[in-house]
Amino acid sequence: MTETPENTTVVIVGAGVAGLTLGNFLLRKGISCTVVEKHSREYVEQRQRAGTIDTRGVRLFRAWGLEEVVEGNPITEAEGGFFIDGEEMPIDTGDDNESLYCPQQVLVRNLTDVFLRDGGDLRFEAADVALEDLHGPNPLVHYQDSTGSAKTISCDFIAGCDGHHGVSRATIPEDALTRFSHEYGYSWLSILAGVPASHPSGMAIHSRGLAGLIPRGESASRIYLQCSPDDTIEQWPDERIWSELDARFGTPVTTGPIADKRILPLRSVVYSPMSYGKLYLLGDAAHIVPPMSAKGINLALNDAEVLARAVIQQIQQGDPSLLDNYSDECLSHIWNYQAFAAWITELMHNAGDASHEGEFRKQIARAELQRQFTSPAANQLFSELTSGVN
Repeated sequence: MTETPENTTVVIVGAGVAGLTLGNFLLRKGISCTVVEKHSREYVEQRQRAGTIDTRGVRLFRAWGLEEVVEGNPITEAEGGFFIDGEEMPIDTGDDNESLYCPQQVLVRNLTDVFLRDGGDLRFEAADVALEDLHGPNPLVHYQDSTGSAKTISCDFIAGCDGHHGVSRATIPEDALTRFSHEYGYSWLSILAGVPASHPSGMAIHSRGLAGLIPRGESASRIYLQCSPDDTIEQWPDERIWSELDARFGTPVTTGPIADKRILPLRSVVYSPMSYGKLYLLGDAAHIVPPMSAKGINLALNDAEVLARAVIQQIQQGDPSLLDNYSDECLSHIWNYQAFAAWITELMHNAGDASHEGEFRKQIARAELQRQFTSPAANQLFSELTSGVN
């Protein structure tokens, strides 16, 4: 006997930033939704990922009555220096800057707490998720719960928020999507260390390569070191990491235990369109930006708000126009910040290590970078893009 499917308005696949933000937005407007996540709650809330919430993102949460998810310890204001060959440079992000350094797991934990507190339906350890009948009036989402029991949910819409390697985008036929991508030709060694927020912090440009030291709460920091795409973790023992960080910042850096190391190739990816039938892609399922831009979380937040408003308009007013325009509206915003991401990534790396693009490109990049500190007009545009208000 076939089990009768459960029913909800929106099934959200993935309990990351995009999925939980969308879920909280819908819940606040009385739209029923169910979030299914393949991992356990413990895994999701301990998954260490860096992140910055820009001014636009902070204001977005406030506008939806969710300011509590970006308040309190260990979220800190996004302050930090900018160093070129060991010299600290002045940086002005504007009087209206409200950006925050926020590890993704902290934001996810806070969004989870609020969603469950307010009665949200969140199902962890949902294995073997499969999507069916995406062009029908009521798509189906199949999965196995933590006991191994088969479950099916019927819905009006599916939000694919399960990342670059998730099932959502993989369900869409290849000939229905166009993939745009760019490989930058260098990587970052990303390190999570038990180092409290201290001076120096921020980004450093040096002939040995780019470096970053970003606080991630009172007792942790995320460290970035530009490296070759061919490098391996074994080539980066702890002693080399601290030595390189000192050299690139031009000043001694506080050391501490290193909890995690990984090498991240820098790339930009965009999939178009961001919808297929009743399936809508959000966050990393639809696009990736290099971490230099600090826009990954913020693009996911924009996707969530655009889709939330579109679903609310459809359900409450019977007006599908925002849903029909979902992909175009999101992609306009995404390409704007892909342009910013490509510019800032190339600029910051070319201004330091000349081995990638040569000494001429290095000097051009340095001249352009200096303009950011000396030209009010150039600094204003940079500040607007950084804070997300442009």
